[in-house]
Amino acid sequence: MVSPRGLLRPQHPPARSLEDLVARFARDVVHASGREVEIHGVAMGSSAVEPGDLFVAVPGAHHHGARFAGQAARAGAVAVLTDATGANLIAADPAADGLTVLTTARPRDMAGPVADWVYGNPSGELVTVGVTGTNGKTTTAYLVDAALRAVHPTTALLGTVELRLGDEAIESPRTTVEAPVLHGLAALAVERGAASMVTEVSSHALALGRVRGLRFDVVGFTNLQRDHLDFHHSMEGYFLDKARLFEPEQAVKGVVVVDDAWGRRLARESPIPVETVSTRLDGNQGADWTVTEADVGLDGVGSRFVLRDPDGTCHEAFSPLPGLVNVSNAATAIVLATAAGVPLATAIEAIGAAHAVPGRMERVIERGQGLPLGLVDYAHTPDALELALAAVRPITPGRLIVVLGSDGDRDRGKRPIMGEIAARLADEVFVTDENPRSEDPALIRRAILSGATAVSKATVHEVATNRADAIRQAVAVAREGDTVIVTGKGHEPTQEIAGVFHRYNDRDVFRAVLAEHLAGSGA
Repeated sequence: MVSPRGLLRPQHPPARSLEDLVARFARDVVHASGREVEIHGVAMGSSAVEPGDLFVAVPGAHHHGARFAGQAARAGAVAVLTDATGANLIAADPAADGLTVLTTARPRDMAGPVADWVYGNPSGELVTVGVTGTNGKTTTAYLVDAALRAVHPTTALLGTVELRLGDEAIESPRTTVEAPVLHGLAALAVERGAASMVTEVSSHALALGRVRGLRFDVVGFTNLQRDHLDFHHSMEGYFLDKARLFEPEQAVKGVVVVDDAWGRRLARESPIPVETVSTRLDGNQGADWTVTEADVGLDGVGSRFVLRDPDGTCHEAFSPLPGLVNVSNAATAIVLATAAGVPLATAIEAIGAAHAVPGRMERVIERGQGLPLGLVDYAHTPDALELALAAVRPITPGRLIVVLGSDGDRDRGKRPIMGEIAARLADEVFVTDENPRSEDPALIRRAILSGATAVSKATVHEVATNRADAIRQAVAVAREGDTVIVTGKGHEPTQEIAGVFHRYNDRDVFRAVLAEHLAGSGA
């Protein structure tokens, strides 16, 4: 699955001629200079280049990718696709001499369609599902993949946690990989005999064209809540970027959860056919699929619910994760899977039996032997935090204890809101660091504390040392009937502090605490 340079590529890509590439994209791409060459792959970023590649050089936030054309040439690139500015930079760079140059007005937008063509339109041979939304993308994608695996021997799953093909997986660099990687992975999936591919699609990916060139068979929308306003600037801009996934060139049909106003708007305005899903138990019977009953505190693990289909038939179903939020994720996954061709009964059974999703309501410490239930959840937005704490309360006989922080260099307005939610819904709150990035961690904590201390219900602590200390302190004050939920980072394997990525994972800290407890008790 992994090439010698750590990239995911097909072992036997088709050879594509430069002449054919220019002919195929004649309206957008011009052969500016250089000889005729064969192209075997596509890369965006000089460190990703392999011999025979077309290097796509795009304008960046700080530098133009064309400044790295010399590095790409040394790595084996035979041609570069860039804009006029990039072509001028390459012409002035002796290290890039010999590279064939293609120009286009929109190199980032063209990266996907060109990569799809170079790799032989692999996504056309797969059943493809894309999932977008603020919260629930990862859980829903995993559940859809579980349903697809019930009917397809080999599947691919691309998302926030991992890039997985069959039983092999590597850590994912981001929620949605760049377009050349996406199409290379699709080609590898086809080469390995996969029949389907589920992809998480972020709003950044849609704004930056990372899924261009792939027309999904079915796409899903979970919800839209406050997040990423540092990038999108407004909720309207955020919505419009999410809605790009429902354009006819991007998808054939869609599934939209209409529990919030944004979902209802998308369902009304979508230019592709959509099925709607209502999961809030609030009497909204206008959706095609409706959750009519839910037992969210069933067994401390998952939730049973009843899903009514468009014909009015009711089906008993099960979410393997607790809380109404995961009833919504499971119901959405069932509808997406059936839209992708999985029989309804098969989808319900497979999703109910699905394994835990990494970092999503993940049970790391089981209640017993004097220890609380210990959970890790990715909730890093106000709505996600509120839903996570609401999901855990019914399975907590004692106190609810939450550990949280907030990302640096991201939406600052949500910090006091999250502090208020934590203090209102939990009994003990430990405020610590998440990924401070370039910001002063103390200022981030102060903003969260300003919201938390405005609520008198909870006991609030600030842990300024490190995140691991916060988890240890939370477990130390907990009793067996309590629940400790650590939010914000979920599966993440690193913590970014002052520009440095440190290996760190909340689950590992929980496991270390458990080992210390067992050693101390002689168990």
